[in-house]
Amino acid sequence: MSKTAIADQLGISRRLVYHLIATGQLDRDMGEDATPRTRGTVGVAKLAAVTPLIETRLKTYPALSSVRLFAECRAAGYTGGYSQLTALVRRLRPAPEPEAVVRFETAPGEQAQFDFATVKLPWGVRYALVMVLGYSRLLSVEFVRRQTALSVMLGLERAFAAFGGVPQHVLFDQMKSVIVEDQRPDGGRLLRNAEFLRFAAHWQFQIRACRPYRAQTKGKVERPIHYLRDNFLYGRTFLGDGDLDDQCARWVRDVANVRVHGTLRERPVDRWATTERATLQPLAAHPYQSVLLPSARPPQRIDAIAPRVTVERRGLATYAALTGGHV
Repeated sequence: MSKTAIADQLGISRRLVYHLIATGQLDRDMGEDATPRTRGTVGVAKLAAVTPLIETRLKTYPALSSVRLFAECRAAGYTGGYSQLTALVRRLRPAPEPEAVVRFETAPGEQAQFDFATVKLPWGVRYALVMVLGYSRLLSVEFVRRQTALSVMLGLERAFAAFGGVPQHVLFDQMKSVIVEDQRPDGGRLLRNAEFLRFAAHWQFQIRACRPYRAQTKGKVERPIHYLRDNFLYGRTFLGDGDLDDQCARWVRDVANVRVHGTLRERPVDRWATTERATLQPLAAHPYQSVLLPSARPPQRIDAIAPRVTVERRGLATYAALTGGHV
């Protein structure tokens, strides 16, 4: 009988068959009625005796540890080894049920979610500023050079303009330009950036922040970031920042906002146009003017644009002499 046939008959690996033959624990010439002298079959018999006990315990308590089960099997008369029992437990343990994710839907105009995504490009790192309306899933994306309070404010203003209005509140991650400190896990309160509070008051929206280590809270913007990476950034070539911005704007307009959304089974642009747009708060009369942050476009000095030229001034009599008396 071949080693493969022996392994199949005994339900063990061929490597174990080689070991058992080499150590004299198994006869090579096994007939159908031959009784193998192998510790492997003895171990299988010991495990078979406690398998019903393990199955019953795991059915009632699926997370029961192998250490506990080993102790209980020992008490029931099991004399085999721990490693063999652990392997059996792994095979018998029922697969855990997937954790149910509760999807929180918001009313039209109620919420938008905001986040950054780091993007490495051949000419440097850029940050995708991503904002999505909670009800319609209408998307706004732009790329900036730095993650600063000013870039967040300017990006939000441009997103509000693209949406045609302002939601009641915006959900942020734990970014320092918005949230100074989150003391809620210890029973405290959320400390917001004072300058950003003035910005929010100007645009009349409330600041919300997801709790630390609760990424599912802002899942509506997390998923568009993955979509942005897979559907827009991956496999495309960009000539520079201008080309990146141009391609992104066309992708948002022609692809992202007109696709049939996988969860809603509707196009975001349709849900926005028919329902959410009318529920958004009106845009502010003018952009926010910060007294602390530098302007987005600082005024240039005139002498920095062109050199100052000194013009010589002379009396009319001098010009009359040069032109033969005709001035």
